[in-house]
Amino acid sequence: MTIRPKVISIAAVSGGGKTTITKKLGHKLKNSKELFFDDYDFEDSPEDLIKWVKEGADYNLWNLEPMLSDINSLINSNEAPSFILLDYPFSYKNARMQKFIDLSIYIDTPLDVAMARRLLRDYDETRITDIHNDLNFYLDYGRVAYLEMETNIKTNSDIILDGTLPSDKIVEQIVEIIRDRGL
Repeated sequence: MTIRPKVISIAAVSGGGKTTITKKLGHKLKNSKELFFDDYDFEDSPEDLIKWVKEGADYNLWNLEPMLSDINSLINSNEAPSFILLDYPFSYKNARMQKFIDLSIYIDTPLDVAMARRLLRDYDETRITDIHNDLNFYLDYGRVAYLEMETNIKTNSDIILDGTLPSDKIVEQIVEIIRDRGL
């Protein structure tokens, strides 16, 4: 009898640590497979995130079929992993994805820390005007998307972890939670 892989989603705001934590957790958990939201092209999904948030942020408008298909393939594989780790920002908010998730973790990273990390990540040796433009966009429009995450994704997650902790410490906490829950 094959045991279904446990699906663990990692959510956070942009710059909050989703990708770093997912990768490090994948190295820590034997027989795991990581899937990263940003690796997919979700056609027929909201293109203008700010407009989408202002119109009520209906997470079911996202056509997550490419990621869902990969999850199904992994689950039904003859060599299915023990864990499927999702770098995935929506927690349980998408009805189709919700069915697969066994544990949703939110990395609670203060917005200023997340923004600083994002700027360091995205703008290594870039002109200062590009950074200014990004910051102005964030202040004028983008912040609403970050606040949406804090309001609706954080509260929709099973576990909330401190995003200011070192990534190795966060991974240790997740491994302990997985053990404690018998996943």
